[in-house]
Order: sequence, then C-alpha cells, then structure tokens
Amino acid sequence: MKRKLFALSVSSLLAGTAHAQSSVTLYGIVTGDVTYVNNVQTAATSKSGKPVGGGSQVALLDSGTSGISSSRWGFKGVEDLGGGIKTLFQLESGLSVNNGTLGQGGTEFGRQAWVGLSAEHYGTFSLGRQADTSVEFVSPLLFIWYGGNLTIHPADYDNLNFTHRINNSLKYLSDSYGGFRFGALYSVGGIAGNVTQNQLWSAGAAYTGGSFAFAASILNARNPNNSLYGTNANASATGNNLGSAGSATSAESNPAIAGFASANTQQTISVATTYTAGPAILGAAYSNTQFRGLGTTASLDTLGYSGSTTLQTGSLSVRYQVTPFLRVGTSFDYTTGGSVGDKGSAKYEQFNLEAGYSLSKATDLYVTGAFQHASGTDSLGRPAVADIGYLSPSATSKQVAVSAGIRHLF
Repeated sequence: MKRKLFALSVSSLLAGTAHAQSSVTLYGIVTGDVTYVNNVQTAATSKSGKPVGGGSQVALLDSGTSGISSSRWGFKGVEDLGGGIKTLFQLESGLSVNNGTLGQGGTEFGRQAWVGLSAEHYGTFSLGRQADTSVEFVSPLLFIWYGGNLTIHPADYDNLNFTHRINNSLKYLSDSYGGFRFGALYSVGGIAGNVTQNQLWSAGAAYTGGSFAFAASILNARNPNNSLYGTNANASATGNNLGSAGSATSAESNPAIAGFASANTQQTISVATTYTAGPAILGAAYSNTQFRGLGTTASLDTLGYSGSTTLQTGSLSVRYQVTPFLRVGTSFDYTTGGSVGDKGSAKYEQFNLEAGYSLSKATDLYVTGAFQHASGTDSLGRPAVADIGYLSPSATSKQVAVSAGIRHLF
C-alpha cells in the first residue's frame, strides 16, 4: 500500500485561482523467496562441446529475482498547477534484500527516473529513463506480470518483463477515450555527428471494454547492444551486453540471443488479449523480434553472421481467482527462431504455474514454477539448452525451477 509522506498546500498567487496541491508518495515492494533450480550449468566448454554442470542449486532471499516481483522502492510526486495541468515525477530503484545493493547493474533509480506534465483530456508527456510502450500497454495483459520472473520469454528478448529501461527518452501517453489509449516513445541516440546511431522508438495502443482487452506495440532500436541492452551502469561500451558464450570456467548467459549482439537493428512487435469470465481470465499473446543487419558491429560478430534472424513466441494462459484470497494460474509459451544462414533454429517450450494467497491487502505468499525444454541450435551455434528466467542456464535441454516466498507492498 502506498502512504503519502506529506501534502503541501500552496496559496494561490492571484485572487480567484484554485489552490495548487503538491504531494510526494513513498512506495515499494519487498520480496524474499527461496528458489530451487536443477541442471545448473557451471561452464561452457567450447562451441561444439557440451556444457559443464548439471547439479541442483537452492538460492535464499534472492530479492524476488525469481519470484513474482523484484524488490524496489521509489518516490512519486505530483503538483496540481490548476486548469487540469499537473507536474509529475517518479524515481524508482531496484534493490536486493540480501545485502541492500542496488539493482539494474548498480544504477541508482535504475528502474525509472523521469519528470513530466499531464493535462486533463490530453494525456501525459514525460522525459527521462522510462518504459517503452510494450511495457505500458502489452505487458499488463500477460501472464508474465502474474506468474513473475520465472515465466519470461527466453532472455526476455521482447522486453515484455521490463528488463531494459530506455534512457534519454521522451514519451507521450494519452488519456483513456472510451477505453482506448495510445502512446509513443523516442530516445535520442546521443552520438555526435550521427543522431540515429543509438536511437530507439516505440508506439503502442490498448483497448479495454467490458470483459475484453487488447493491446499492441512496436519497438525499433538502432544498435540494440547499446541503446536497449546497454543502459545500465555496469553495461559495456564495447562488449556484448546481450549475453555471453561462457568459457571453460564460466557459464553461458542468455544463449538464446547472445550471438546477435552485432545487429544493426532490433525490431519487436507484440500483441496480447484477455477475456474475463467471472473469476477467470483467459489470455493469448504473440511477440516477434527481428535482429537485422547482423555483422554490422564487426568486433561483436565472433560467429561471422550476416543478414537477419527472427525469434517469436506464442502464449496461452488461464488465471483464476478461487476465493478473494486465493489465486492460481498457468500458461504455456512456445518460442522458435534464431536461424542464421544454414544454421538451424532453436525451440523453447515452457510450462508455468503460479499460486498466491493474500494475507492482507499489502502482503501475500506465493509459489511459482516453470519447466522448459529446448531443442535445435541456439544463437551461439550450439545445441540449445534450457534457460529459465534470470537463472543460470541448464547444462542440458531441460530445466525445472520453483520459487516460494513472501511479498509486501507499501
């Protein structure tokens, strides 16, 4: 629950002017859980060799990284300027409940940091580090936001779990017109002499009417290794921010997309729909991501790729409110793609489960689980391995993960 820290009444400067109201709200989520995952990879031996590992791992208090919500805290502020116009701001930081360290690679207020203006009937304009339109419109309809971080699509390649924030961005979000909303975002490249080098733009819309909801979005990122994946404080200016091929002493990271860091452009189209029938919510979604111009950044093209490749995921889900306190849900995701030239594509099949019990309006207990099976050839040109959520990849084609914990909102 959100608690207002204070509200300042500002006297009108001119007779007859409405009194302006200003307030700041402190809010957050604190999540702690225990996570079990099997077949954990400890090292990647070579391009053709099998990964090393295969044992199980239990993680304590991972700050919700494997749970339904990552831990965070932030401030929201609003000042009523009168005439239906308000100034707004939001500063939000991820954190670890293990040791208090910052999330998002050590980025202070790494989740969100923006300021804006809103006008009644016209919408909101904001500037700063913020979410693209797929997160604003499509993500709220997905099982990802219900089942949590174990249920993301491989490497969150479509950013529907809000893994990546957009820096230096300008965004517009409309008000709701008969249930219809729309918006757009543009991020300037910031490269001297080449304004399009790292530019990113997105546009989307959503409609909610009665039991039916639908949303769609498109995102286009130039030099995605920097403009989309390289926006945290610990990102590399020249290295691979999409993932890693691993080594004889380290595991792979994001093998579904790590080989595509040399792309000139990433474009993602995503759509989702839900239908509410009493206590049940039925959902379907589809996302399509193209990595274009592979090999453009020669220093990142270790596999000699060229041309383009596509990853796509189809999802089906069911959520059910058993009682006012107990909820359950399940989903199935099918991801395919990643073929380049004569290299075969990969397939990832994932089955998800989630259950939660509300102890109060602010606190709930939850358990979430996922099983993934991978096949084919991944982005690194190797036999695809399972890779659930933000956990270490599997040493085999299969992986199971289960997370149980407690979440408190304030």
